[in-house]
Amino acid sequence: MRALLSVSDKTNVVELGRGLAALGCELVSTGGTARALREADLAVTAIETVTGVPEMMDGRVKTLHPAVHGGILARRDRNDDRAALQRHGIATIDVVAVNLYPFAAAAANADTAFDDLIEEIDIGGPSLVRAAAKNFKDVLVLVDPGDYLQAIQALGRPDGPSLEFRFGLAQKAFGHTAAYDRTIADTLAGVRSTADGFEREVGPAEATAPPALHLSLSRLATLRYGENPHQDAAWYRDETPAGLSAAEVLQGKALSFTNLLDLDAAARLVLEFDEPTAAVLKHTNPCGVATARSIDDAYTTAREVDALSAFGGIVGLNRPIDAPTATAIASTFIEAVVAPGVDEAARPILAQKQAMRVLVADLASVRDGRVGRRDVRSILGGWLVQRRDVVEEAKGPWADGAGDPPLTVATTRAPTDEEWQALRLAWRVCAHVKSNTIVFARADRTVALGAGQMSRVDAVNVAVLKAQGELGGTVVASDAFFPFRDGLDAIADAGATAVVQPGGSKRDAEVIAAADEHGLAMVMTGRRHFWH
Repeated sequence: MRALLSVSDKTNVVELGRGLAALGCELVSTGGTARALREADLAVTAIETVTGVPEMMDGRVKTLHPAVHGGILARRDRNDDRAALQRHGIATIDVVAVNLYPFAAAAANADTAFDDLIEEIDIGGPSLVRAAAKNFKDVLVLVDPGDYLQAIQALGRPDGPSLEFRFGLAQKAFGHTAAYDRTIADTLAGVRSTADGFEREVGPAEATAPPALHLSLSRLATLRYGENPHQDAAWYRDETPAGLSAAEVLQGKALSFTNLLDLDAAARLVLEFDEPTAAVLKHTNPCGVATARSIDDAYTTAREVDALSAFGGIVGLNRPIDAPTATAIASTFIEAVVAPGVDEAARPILAQKQAMRVLVADLASVRDGRVGRRDVRSILGGWLVQRRDVVEEAKGPWADGAGDPPLTVATTRAPTDEEWQALRLAWRVCAHVKSNTIVFARADRTVALGAGQMSRVDAVNVAVLKAQGELGGTVVASDAFFPFRDGLDAIADAGATAVVQPGGSKRDAEVIAAADEHGLAMVMTGRRHFWH
């Protein structure tokens, strides 16, 4: 028996080599893998001994040779294949353990030069994997170090690995190469040719909508069911997991389909804020959002915006959970929490709520745009792709003319400093509430939300109905323009003093006049934030 070992990820490769050698297997290897095996006192046949040709072109060519691929692809039950091996002096290869150059890691580093990126495209490795997977009946293909031990055990049985086991490894192998090619294709889609050479990161439109979009996902978990018990469901992740798919689950019951949707919505919302911020959500809509000097104050304030709806809710935090915050969370029924960390002192407090799911997710890569730039949604018979909505115009403090596009005060009266602060908070929140939406807010918290209504005036009325306190002196954010003045009139009647909206209606003049009648300050952003 002969095995070819050529791995970029050296995890467990020495253990694999020892296991194969113990079974009487000849080890054939390349470059760094051969060195690692020899350093472990294992006998290794260099690949150039097999091919009769030295590695060349900085390692670009080393395994691309009939002596290698013939040994892998030969069908052991075919007389003509065996005759061809004998005629050309080719020995069979029975095990192929290969994983590929770390292209994804290189691509994730924005500082990787284009020429260096190209050198991380593996050629020989995918060819070996595909050849071995194609001939899975005769060749065991290993691309995952986690499979090495099981493979050694299977090879050691009198009857060897089962056909089912071999086929499962082949399926994984083809998935491995497909994901690898997908990563290359998607990365190169964000490269353009210039007079000075090639530049990465073309721009939002090109990065979001390449000519071909390759989805290659690995199942992370089978879920109990989907949004409803009669729907099968599973959780998949990208080959370079980030966000929730890379989160550490500290405790709690198994995550459900709806938990994950809510946690995603919560994470997206708190990512809009730099100051300590907490959001409590139900059915992907916020019940309350608040900022404060400490994360525990932010959480308790957000929860009390609508304490009734917060019961059984999902919590998103943009600061680690400390002991006071853990105590506040554990004081009521919360389904799940996502935060960037959990202090040691907070863990035993949270553990008192054994069923509550607690996820630690590093969202820095999402915040800075390295990952998570696309939103992909299925429709019947196809997919819709868009750039993830981020409220870029609210990244800095607000004033007349600030932001991109610039903010415009449309009314006679301009907002006060406190109103500007409240308008900015309300605007960041409203982008994460199902449209049509109306958000009443103060400088540090939401006060009332009207989500997902078919008309804007209905959204106002729902928010007023949901309000747990007085709305006098609040501000309002509307995710899209007011088509008529009736919504504006309802806002004024509720006691609000300032409004932010995109503008752009053919009745803008009528709506602005209504705002002036009521003494409201109105700001137009020039940008809509629908969330369907």
